[in-house]
Amino acid sequence: MLLTSHRRRVVVTGMDALSCLGATLEDISASLRAGRSGIGISDERVQLGFRSPLTGRIAPIDPTAHFGRKERKSMGETALYAAITAKRAVARSGCAQALASDRAGVIYGNDSCADPIEEVLTTVRREKSTGSLGSDKVIKALNSTPTINLGPMLGTRGISLTVSGACASGAHAIGWAWMLIASGMQDVIVTGGSQELCWQSMAAFDGLRVFSMQIDQPSRAVRPFDRDRDGLVPSGGAASLVLEDYEHAKARGAPIIAEVLSYAFSSDGNHMTSGDGLGAARAMRGALDAAGVKPSEIDYVNAHATGTEMGDAAEAEAIHAVFGEQGPPVSSTKSLTGHECWMAGASEALYSMLMMQGSFVAPNLNYENQDPKLPRININAKPRENVRLRTVLSNSFGFGGTNACLVLRAVDR
Repeated sequence: MLLTSHRRRVVVTGMDALSCLGATLEDISASLRAGRSGIGISDERVQLGFRSPLTGRIAPIDPTAHFGRKERKSMGETALYAAITAKRAVARSGCAQALASDRAGVIYGNDSCADPIEEVLTTVRREKSTGSLGSDKVIKALNSTPTINLGPMLGTRGISLTVSGACASGAHAIGWAWMLIASGMQDVIVTGGSQELCWQSMAAFDGLRVFSMQIDQPSRAVRPFDRDRDGLVPSGGAASLVLEDYEHAKARGAPIIAEVLSYAFSSDGNHMTSGDGLGAARAMRGALDAAGVKPSEIDYVNAHATGTEMGDAAEAEAIHAVFGEQGPPVSSTKSLTGHECWMAGASEALYSMLMMQGSFVAPNLNYENQDPKLPRININAKPRENVRLRTVLSNSFGFGGTNACLVLRAVDR
């Protein structure tokens, strides 16, 4: 971890997202505030025989409305979501000129590109040849496709890095951006996470029976921490943020949304898919220590909780170990969005900042019955208004036991 006395302050000067909660920040904020779910049924998955056709729903996007032919050629779904949100985040930040520098870069989270890979395989099998496959097919299929597309589009000449950390990818990407700026190695980094919505990326998970089967009431399917939770619901989109050195941002008169106080990470080191909460607790404590804040100073925890029996139990144990029963309000925005996978760590940081801006706490939707097997933590079951959120903690955990925690703070105007 970087010592507090030897690091620069890092702030968020622009952000944007596409999610099942809305296509604009205003719509997303309104959905969070109202506790409005973005979960629905995919007719395509019904036809394909998925056990659970539940998914986060995003309105179809016309790429031609956003990019020219040359840019679109190398963009699959994952890169398209990333590019749209990054372009808008940069516009909000007003940092376009500052990006044309070797002290500006891109660090983005992503861990799969299933649809482009299937497209390549289908083409080869049909044509019995690889002759028609061009570089655009390669770029679309790489995990690094968001970063490969964003760098040339934005004109950055500094760091270019893709983070693949399962469902903590987006948070780790923000964390690495924070470290490079805080250490003085970069001044501005466009960061975030993207997740494809295509059925191909989720078929194996459906086969593993990890998805909720509460198909009759999609908005009630995701039930983090609730006694009757029965699995997650997949979702997707993208969330992009512009992270910047505070003095650099102040010098150019940039809008400052919040400060990233710290990032901490850990690994469980014991199981690929089932953590025991000890690693998560270490990451949370590490983030608080690095931020120089006490547990009592955290005003809200955006939990990773996806609605699975074991995952939610492990996180509840971890939150209880750090904060106790009378800790800050806790909610999982996944109760509204479903599990946004590779983008989740970035989108949930963004959702937390929207709450900070709007002085509200989104509900842990569908929390109706306490699970007697879980320790008591302060679950925020209903929307709360007129809440001053100065300092928040956002948790992200993933397969392989990877854990990432971010501490965010409102910046006094």
